[in-house]
Amino acid sequence: MTPQEKLIFTSSLILGTTITISSNHWITAWAGLEINTLAILPLIAKSHHPRAIEAATKYFLTQATASALLLFSAMMNAWYTGQWDITQLTHPTACLILTSALAMKLGLAPFHFWFPEVLQGSPLTTALLLSTLMKFPPMTLLFMTSPSLNPTLLTYMAILSTALGGWMGLNQTQIRKILAFSSISHLGWMAIIVSYHPKLTLLNFYLYSLITTTVFLTLNTIKTSKLSTLMTTWTKTPALSTMLLLTLLSLAGLPPFTGFLPKWLIIQELTKQSMAPAATMISLLSLLSLFFYLRLAYCATITLPPHTTNHMKQWHASKPTSSAIAILTTTSTMLLPISPLILTTV
Repeated sequence: MTPQEKLIFTSSLILGTTITISSNHWITAWAGLEINTLAILPLIAKSHHPRAIEAATKYFLTQATASALLLFSAMMNAWYTGQWDITQLTHPTACLILTSALAMKLGLAPFHFWFPEVLQGSPLTTALLLSTLMKFPPMTLLFMTSPSLNPTLLTYMAILSTALGGWMGLNQTQIRKILAFSSISHLGWMAIIVSYHPKLTLLNFYLYSLITTTVFLTLNTIKTSKLSTLMTTWTKTPALSTMLLLTLLSLAGLPPFTGFLPKWLIIQELTKQSMAPAATMISLLSLLSLFFYLRLAYCATITLPPHTTNHMKQWHASKPTSSAIAILTTTSTMLLPISPLILTTV
């Protein structure tokens, strides 16, 4: 793919995202989502590998279905209420259809099946866009319509997402699939709180995007997509592997790191809303994902490559790490002490 083509597709992605997040009318929001979908498809299929073509086809079919459902819910609401404004979604059937459409766009259970397959067929940089930037427009629509959505339904979907994201990631060996199930699990935490404290959902999404960006860029630097190759990276880049370990622990939500902040705030808010059982359940289910984060972290920092791999031992090449990864890693692990400052924005 030529630099000009990359520039066009990246500009279209930014344009589509900007149109959706700044619109008040359902039609313009839908148009922005369509621009986004069409811009990312060439980036998924750019390697011309059958797996990439399959991923692009799956992504197109799922997103087209979700867009059609979103437009249908908007039209149904306009038919009954005469309102095309995004915040004026009041018809209960339209709200139900919109919840399904946004869940399909985001990859929230039970509409999550497409996401691991698409991520596995995409290059690491495109997988990063799919996990972060492409979820931003539907997340803003979820934020804007949150007062109209059914909190009980969202709670059930959130707990199901966290459970499935944890269970299905346990036996994976492909890193992109593990990160896809990690994303599904994190979406559960965002969905459970959106009806009660929408700004907390956005804060969780921003911090998740920050940490996931760090993980994907680190993996892209060390050119790793499988656990077996991750085991041999310590000989090449010990410092980067150590930082990957800390970032993965932050993604898991362990206390001294940035990733603990949104989980802590969400559990606190759920307890205030008299939803202690839901908070307990989602916390226990997140221990499932903790297992595969620890597995990834262990593989990243294992000092001796095992003899069972088919990969040749890598030469120790000390490449300078980019400053972007250094800054991202620092923020991904060390923002917890300034949490009072972050809380002033929520």
